Amino acid sequence: MSRWQYFLRRLFLSIPVLVLGATATFVIFRFGPIDPAAAIVGEAATESSREAYERVREQLGLTQPVGTHYREYMTDLFTLNLGQSWVIAPGTDTLDLLLIYAPRTLWLAFWAVLIPIFIGIPLGIYAGLRANTAADYSISVFGIVWRAMPNFWLAIILLGVLSQSSSLIGIDWSSLIVDTPVTGPPDLSNLSSPSGFLAATKQILPAAIVLGSASMGSELRIARTAVLETINSPYVEAAKANGVTQRSLVWKHVLRNALVPLVPTITNEAFLLIGGSVIVEVVFGINGLGWLFFTAATNGDIPVVTALVFVFILVVVAMNLIQDLLYVLIDPRVGYEGN
Repeated sequence: MSRWQYFLRRLFLSIPVLVLGATATFVIFRFGPIDPAAAIVGEAATESSREAYERVREQLGLTQPVGTHYREYMTDLFTLNLGQSWVIAPGTDTLDLLLIYAPRTLWLAFWAVLIPIFIGIPLGIYAGLRANTAADYSISVFGIVWRAMPNFWLAIILLGVLSQSSSLIGIDWSSLIVDTPVTGPPDLSNLSSPSGFLAATKQILPAAIVLGSASMGSELRIARTAVLETINSPYVEAAKANGVTQRSLVWKHVLRNALVPLVPTITNEAFLLIGGSVIVEVVFGINGLGWLFFTAATNGDIPVVTALVFVFILVVVAMNLIQDLLYVLIDPRVGYEGN
C-alpha cells in the first residue's frame, strides 16, 4: 500500500465517524433531558399552551416514528439545514448564527495555534540541541510551569493584570500601539489595513496566549525529548562519521525525524481549542463559537447546541485527517504493510 492509498483509506474511514457523531447529536436532540417543545412553549399550563406544545412537537418531528425522524434529521444535518434558534435569536437560521460568530473563533484559533508552534517547538528544539546546559534547564522549568497553569486561572490572572497594567507595570495595555479594550470581540472588518490588523491581533492576543499555553508547554517538552532521541540515533552517528556538517545534520536528519512525534501533539490542539475556547471566550468576551455554545447550552437552545456539536465533530475529524496527511508528507514509512 502506497502512502497516498493509506491516506485515502483514512479519508474514507472518516465518513462513518461523521455519521456516528451525527447520530449522537440526534440522540441528544430526541432523547435528551431537555424537552425541545417545552423549551419553546414555556411552562404555562393553559389550554392554549398545550395546543401550542403539541403543534411544536409536530413541527419538530417528535411525533414521527424514530426511524423517519432520524432519516430527516440526518438529511437536514448533512445538507446544512440546521434549523432556527429558539432562544438566542428566535427565528434566525442557525447557519447564519454560525457564520456570524465563527470568524472570531477562527481568528482566536489561528493565533492560539501559531503561538505554541513558533515559540514552544523552537524552544524545545533549542533545549534538546543543548542538553544538560543552563539554557536547557531554564527552558525545561519554564515549560513545566507554563504547562501546569490551568487555562481558567491564567485567563483571570492575565485579565486582571491587563486591566490594571498602568498601575502594575507602568504600561497602559489599552493604549499600547493601538487603542483597544482589554475585553470584547475583535474587529475583523478591516484586516486588510495595517492598523486594523494590529488592532485585531492585539485584541485577541491575551486570549490566544491563554488558549495556547497548555499546548506550548507540551510541545516544548515533546520537542526536546524527540530531539534528544533522534540526535543519539545510529543513522545520525553514521552521518557524523561520514563528515556531514552540523547544519546539514540538524536540518536534514534531526529535525525532520523529530517532527514525527510532534504531529499528533500539534493536531490534538483541536481538542484544547474546542474545550478551552468556551472558557476563554467567556472570560475575555470574545463572543465566538465557544461563547455561543455556552449561551445556547445554558438557555436550552437545542438547534444551536446540536449544530455546534456537529461542527466540533467536523473539526476533530478534519484535524485527524490533517494529522494523517502530515504523517504521509513527513514519514516515508507510512503506508508500508506492517507499519
